Amino acid sequence: MDFVNVDEPDINRPIMIAAMQDMGNVGNIAIDFINKSLDSKLFRYVLTPYPNYVVDKGGHIEFYQERWEFRYSKSIIVFGGDIGQPQTNHELYELCQDVINIAKLYSVQLIYTLGAFHTNRNYGKDPMTLVTTTSQELTDQIVKIGHRTTPGSSLITGFNGLILGYAKSNNIQGIGLFAEIDDPQMLQYRSAKSLLVSLEKLTYQRFKGLEELDEMAGAVEREIDRMKRMNGDSPNRP
Repeated sequence: MDFVNVDEPDINRPIMIAAMQDMGNVGNIAIDFINKSLDSKLFRYVLTPYPNYVVDKGGHIEFYQERWEFRYSKSIIVFGGDIGQPQTNHELYELCQDVINIAKLYSVQLIYTLGAFHTNRNYGKDPMTLVTTTSQELTDQIVKIGHRTTPGSSLITGFNGLILGYAKSNNIQGIGLFAEIDDPQMLQYRSAKSLLVSLEKLTYQRFKGLEELDEMAGAVEREIDRMKRMNGDSPNRP
């Protein structure tokens, strides 16, 4: 992997928000929206070796090198977004360590990560965001201000889980926000919005244009209904 600096931001002790593509594209939808809303500026990027796949666009393929960016805006560093995750464990570890190195360089005290939580609960158009953290003490604080924790014991795989482990082992506090999704294969814009609303409350930031995510969710739902009608299914069938 290649790590390329393009700027040196004048920031100190920011928070960091770091997430990558996961189920329902929740993590990268949220990161890309944050960068757009805050008009963040690029200061570093990561280039991966070429992926071991091509994307079939329906009659033609696309093949390109993945690139993940570090961006900043005032008191926030944002990492990730775009598409894909590292293809090997070695690349994943290398990337997590680089994120931690940048966090230490700018004296980051708290890292947020964002992702999806697969559920069978019928949440309609209001998916809930659940929280897990790097310590019981931090979790207790989050619960006191009204947030719900993830239930039971489970594995959080990929970057959006492992970065919390890297934060913990480097004495940096970490908070994971994971929004409910019911279909991992469908773009989950409402879940991404749920993450951002929770993030606003925790960070006292404001992300303009959240209604765009409702509009995108509506477009996805209308397309699904259209496909069901074409296949002879009722759009209201569970």
